Amino acid sequence: MKIGIVVHGPNMIDSGYALKIIEILKDFGSVYCRLGGTMGRTAVIDASLENLIDISAKRLPSESVRLFLEEGIDVIFLLNYGKSSVTGHTFGYKVFNKSFFNNDSINENRLSKIPFIQIERPGENDGSIISWNSSDEGIYSDLDENLSLDSNKDIFLDSNKYISLNSKNISLDSNENLSSDLSLKLSKLLNLNVLNPRLVIDNYFKRELIKKELENDLETSDLGEKVRYIHGVSPNENIFVNGIVVGKSNSENLSLISKDGQIVDIIGGEIKKHGIEKLGVVDINKAVVKTGLLRKTNPNPRILKDFKGSSSNEVENNHVKVAFLDHAAEDIYKLKNIDLVVTIGDDTTLVASDILYRFNVPVIGITDGDIDKVVENGYIANGSSVIELEHGLDDIVGKSIFKEVFNSKNCINLDIGSIENVDNVSINRLKTYKIKEFKKELIKIVNNITSKYIIKE
Repeated sequence: MKIGIVVHGPNMIDSGYALKIIEILKDFGSVYCRLGGTMGRTAVIDASLENLIDISAKRLPSESVRLFLEEGIDVIFLLNYGKSSVTGHTFGYKVFNKSFFNNDSINENRLSKIPFIQIERPGENDGSIISWNSSDEGIYSDLDENLSLDSNKDIFLDSNKYISLNSKNISLDSNENLSSDLSLKLSKLLNLNVLNPRLVIDNYFKRELIKKELENDLETSDLGEKVRYIHGVSPNENIFVNGIVVGKSNSENLSLISKDGQIVDIIGGEIKKHGIEKLGVVDINKAVVKTGLLRKTNPNPRILKDFKGSSSNEVENNHVKVAFLDHAAEDIYKLKNIDLVVTIGDDTTLVASDILYRFNVPVIGITDGDIDKVVENGYIANGSSVIELEHGLDDIVGKSIFKEVFNSKNCINLDIGSIENVDNVSINRLKTYKIKEFKKELIKIVNNITSKYIIKE
């Protein structure tokens, strides 16, 4: 049996459960693991799991699932560790919808036979397992009799109690009950609650949505405004839309309001005007929305020493590669072979420097002190600098740097001259000197705009 595993987010990896579950599933067949999402890639590197979990490309969780579907996988697992069961189950349902519905590349009959099983928050009291497309309704018959849709009651079933109600030898020889068999077996091994997907849908979504619209969590008002409901929010959390902080929550009930492609209001939160401007036009139906910290744990960061290595190719070695980054939602991992990255904005600088620290890539950050706490602790590579300006000037300076220094290109090469018969130590010295000269050029541009700034080395 071929088992596809999509691991989402850093918390599942940092907790150690991703590796534990992968090892358990190896007993049932051949496992193939991919990451879904962005920040999890850093956690994979820190845990030295990059040879087990594929992080070679930036993919949404639904994209990783669809790829497994195209590759003929027999069963697909989604491993997630949401900040609450509400956020986790809502997320899992959306991934299921995006992956399995309107999928023209896979035969519909075959799609119906591929189990999609979510493992959510293992190790927590509300840790659960849910088979989103199980055809075995009998698995939930005893469950339904003991549960109420009252929102004040738990919708979980103790896994050990359920096993006793359905005492039988669990076998994986038949595909007919593969989904329920796997769910029951894993619920016992991992002490997870078995959960009925139908009750999740009724309990979480019935108050706001018509079921046929569940995949979007979207409504449209008479004024043409689109409303997207965000589930599982706590007060005082950052609100991310496509990787940009657009506001902060002040309630558990959060909705984003957009009109003509622009977010115009946040119900249950406060708008961050600068973030909205940076975000620009967005389809809130398709946007990736998160709240809270991107990574909650305080990891022990792993530096991939000499990652960039030393090329014997003179064309590669005779210049300094410098990239420009003003958007934290970009694929920062593509910059792992760059010599220096200029980052614009507080959040972009924090996220980019934390990721690039693993690849020993320094940054020059242009910020204005308007920083949001997006990770528990951030790291920054040796040789980095942060130029902190007065409020609102980081974007202005950034645009000047992009135009005057980068010639409106995302990447430039700084020539260090001929390196024929020059050893690698000397080449690195030349590059260091070139970077210092480049930094002086940036400071000149800053001085043309303002004299009030602080340089943090």
